Amino acid sequence: MGGVLEQVSLIDEKEWCSLWSEATFMDHLVLIDGHHLMYRAYWAIPRTLRTHSGLQVNAVFGMASMLLTILKHESPDALLLCFDAGGETFRHQEHAAYKEGRPETPDDFYQQIPLILEIVDAFGFSRISDLQYEADDFLGTYALAGERAGMRVSVVTGDRDALQLASDAVRIIIPHKGYQEAESLGPLEIEKKYGVRPDQISAWKGLAGDPSDNLPGVRGIGPKGAAKLLQKFGTIEALYGHLSDVPPSLRQKLEDGMEQAFFCQRMAQLVSDIPLPLSLDALSLRALPSARLFSTFQRFEFTLLLRRFLELLVTSYGSRVFQKLRIGSEQQLSLF
Repeated sequence: MGGVLEQVSLIDEKEWCSLWSEATFMDHLVLIDGHHLMYRAYWAIPRTLRTHSGLQVNAVFGMASMLLTILKHESPDALLLCFDAGGETFRHQEHAAYKEGRPETPDDFYQQIPLILEIVDAFGFSRISDLQYEADDFLGTYALAGERAGMRVSVVTGDRDALQLASDAVRIIIPHKGYQEAESLGPLEIEKKYGVRPDQISAWKGLAGDPSDNLPGVRGIGPKGAAKLLQKFGTIEALYGHLSDVPPSLRQKLEDGMEQAFFCQRMAQLVSDIPLPLSLDALSLRALPSARLFSTFQRFEFTLLLRRFLELLVTSYGSRVFQKLRIGSEQQLSLF
């Protein structure tokens, strides 16, 4: 879903009114960093997991398992998976070395991506990607859209860039041990853990850098030092406007790294005003295709997930968002 967007424009007041009217019946919007989730799934499940025909499905199984757990734990009314399209985004165009140096991902991970997308579609979930933007940019845009429409928003990701999205209505959920020990962070938890507010995250990364994105920041200033500076000055702009108030040894580092600080801050800032390729209403979870998901799990020989799926279907939440499923007695006996 989602073609290349030709331009970026602010969402106008008329569109926000439309978003509000669409979302009035929905309470909880869950946004998922699809690439992060499937990458975690690949490393969480042994690569030896295969079907009887020899098809490797460890990442597929792990992804499906976490999606079931998210449904169970979060009970979303609307859900969207955002994926990186794999092309050179505007950040790569500005910074040729952006994200270079990351460890190579094995080929058997990429070979499973079409199967993972098949699982996502079997759930009936909406998904989106675009060559011009990263998944994080869509997370930011939809988080803001959901918040402004009066929804409670949960953003499932392991990327610290997303911390800047946290607010009274938006929480960042970092999966641990699949999704069994997920960490939920709001503004207070983020400030306690990192020493900065959500609105200071891009400035914090501008000063401290981010090795995962190959952003150097200011040489000699780490995360703790960056947090202390932002606690005192608030922003990078204010910091560089008051360098005379900084100790000489630290001042020299900041002067030498000023261009990098502002550049890395810009690279870390998420786009949050992309025209919505899918409306909030299109993300709602209604009459999800239970038979299609059941048959897909069967084809991949995910017996354990079939049992969990049937358990979910009989809950009040499962019966509300999924179509009623009718299976034969022989199929039921094969599962238990």
